[in-house]
Amino acid sequence: MKGSEFWRLLKRLARRRGLRVEFDERHGKGSHGRIYLGSRFTTMKDRKKEISPGLLKAMCGDLGISPEELTRAEEHGE
Repeated sequence: MKGSEFWRLLKRLARRRGLRVEFDERHGKGSHGRIYLGSRFTTMKDRKKEISPGLLKAMCGDLGISPEELTRAEEHGE
């Protein structure tokens, strides 16, 4: 999954849950930035690059969601 796809699915999930979602590039160096989901956050690397399965799991853990929730949002077009 690319960073841009992760961001798109995360925005969809946030809308469904009624949570604030934001990307703040001021909290990162270069192409990195911080993603906020409600009161939780994680750091995301370049949105154009592929996210490894291990990093995806860690980022989702930081945000209090599971990678499966993102997959379900995509499958159901939510």
